[in-house]
Amino acid sequence: VLVLGGAGYIGSHTVDQLIQRGTDVAVVDNLVTGHQAAVNPQARFYQGDIRDKAFMRSVFQQEKVSGVIHFAAFSIVPESMQAPLKYFDNNTYGMTALLEVMNEFDVKHIVFSSTAATYGEPQSIPIKESDPQVPTNPYGESKLMMETMMKWADKAYDIKFVALRYFNVAGAKPDGSIGEDHHPETHLLPIVLQVAAGKRDQLSIFGDDYETPDGTNVRDYVHVLDLADAHILALGYLEA
Repeated sequence: VLVLGGAGYIGSHTVDQLIQRGTDVAVVDNLVTGHQAAVNPQARFYQGDIRDKAFMRSVFQQEKVSGVIHFAAFSIVPESMQAPLKYFDNNTYGMTALLEVMNEFDVKHIVFSSTAATYGEPQSIPIKESDPQVPTNPYGESKLMMETMMKWADKAYDIKFVALRYFNVAGAKPDGSIGEDHHPETHLLPIVLQVAAGKRDQLSIFGDDYETPDGTNVRDYVHVLDLADAHILALGYLEA
């Protein structure tokens, strides 16, 4: 299994879970936001960019890839509003290059780390998979474009995919060996913990007019290990 973005938060936990299951794993990461120290040492690591097709071809030549799990994307919504082209270049073009190389090497299975941001403002809670996808920011739009490209690559090249549209991931491997590590940190639970540890002065909560007991926002979270397992189960579904 080739894990793209396997040095990132969710990617590194997925690599670890795959290896614990006895799977042979290779990792590609450009280390722009990932950390090589988070990659399980039993995985073979290639530092490079998925937009670099020559580099990706060299990886596919060295590895017998049966399936791809794709986490290699920028994912900060406010940044995407300020730098939309950065997101379309890295995320959307990255998928173009990847699918071209996968097709060249006849690799037919990809599990894609998509996002609930493809839905935009939800029509109802909980969001249904069949609800309209109307993104409200370039990040969500870039991921929806990536899903659309896979849909047509399936029709043209028979590349089968699963796209997982989740949000708000939290937690870490229980032994604390890997976890969240973003600089600067933008995720809520690590920021809460930084305040508790005295590394940050305060926590800012935005919005006071939600339909909740105290008017502030309520969000669901999914544990990173459950999410890693979901990607692995999705790959097994494609293989079956």
